[in-house]
Amino acid sequence: MANVTLRNVTKLYPDQTRSSAPAVSEMNLEIQDREFLVFVGPSGCGKSTTLRMIAGLEEISGGDVLIADRRVNDVPPKDRDIAMVFQNYALYPHMTVFDNMAFGLKLRKVPKDEIKRRVNEAAGILGIQNLLDRRPKTLSGGQRQRVAVGRAIVRQPKVFLFDEPLSNLDAKMRNQMRTEITKLHQRLQATMIYVTHDQVEAMTMGHRIVVMKDGLVQQVAAPQVVYQEPVNLFVAGFLGSPPMNFIRGKLKRVKDQITFAEMEESAVRCRFAAQEDAILGPWLDKEIIMGVRPEDIVMSKPGEAQTGSEFQAVIDIIEPMGSETILYLQTGSHTVVGRCDAVLDQREVGHRMQFHLKESKVHLFDPESTKRITRV
Repeated sequence: MANVTLRNVTKLYPDQTRSSAPAVSEMNLEIQDREFLVFVGPSGCGKSTTLRMIAGLEEISGGDVLIADRRVNDVPPKDRDIAMVFQNYALYPHMTVFDNMAFGLKLRKVPKDEIKRRVNEAAGILGIQNLLDRRPKTLSGGQRQRVAVGRAIVRQPKVFLFDEPLSNLDAKMRNQMRTEITKLHQRLQATMIYVTHDQVEAMTMGHRIVVMKDGLVQQVAAPQVVYQEPVNLFVAGFLGSPPMNFIRGKLKRVKDQITFAEMEESAVRCRFAAQEDAILGPWLDKEIIMGVRPEDIVMSKPGEAQTGSEFQAVIDIIEPMGSETILYLQTGSHTVVGRCDAVLDQREVGHRMQFHLKESKVHLFDPESTKRITRV
């Protein structure tokens, strides 16, 4: 297997100029040997373009791509020792499953016995031994995706590249294939680079995730780090379902503590620990954005001790989700989303109820730079 290195990699398309925003801008990234790395971001952010530059399917406008410490900018895709799994499967309809999986090996003039061994081994890993004599048109979407993955496995490449391979599958099949690809990585111990716009795939599959926007890398870290310590407003709002709530307000000093107060009706408040004074002091009386995830907005219980981070809100919508309930709350200035374990009757809609925030889970952002203000 191999590591992959991107050094100042840039992509400009022919209709772009040096003054326009590139599709990918000066990306620097080190993908470790045997790592499972996931690129995630909205459509048009440059994640698939990056993958195609690694594969050699897109010309690099600037910088270098190295695979196993070998510069491959001018190396044809077939000589880069990579295998790519596409979104649309790219199977030959007139060939059997066996022939589809064996086709690349036949082009390389691999001996027939070795081809048969590799195809049968890959089919066994993916559980498609009984499909080898069938043609793609007789297969389900999940089966076709397994064949596409099997075609990559038989190559025994240094690096596997996946370009949104599950986006054409239904929700149940996506969950199943997501698990199977994760198990496949554990079994093969291969370097895998995976592109998706699905945050669930990114959070559950990747050792690290690369969050991209407008051709720029926003954050690279382990999934839980990105979720718990987002570097800016975009990352904070992109990961999480429902997404993080953003509430504009100001920091005020109340006696010996700093308190956040929502602007206008000042419904939502949050009190911060005294040891955070040195960090938050410079932001006093300035507009700031507070971010709080739905699971960190808690319905208060009768008689519960006050923390200074309570607020009242009117319940707009109740969405029962089985194990939890999603609440859409109107604070006066903002609509925020919360979660609770309680089963609420739809008759509670329109009622004003008491909630509080988990202060230690609250994030603060600079509204100008959009960067997160690091707290203790």
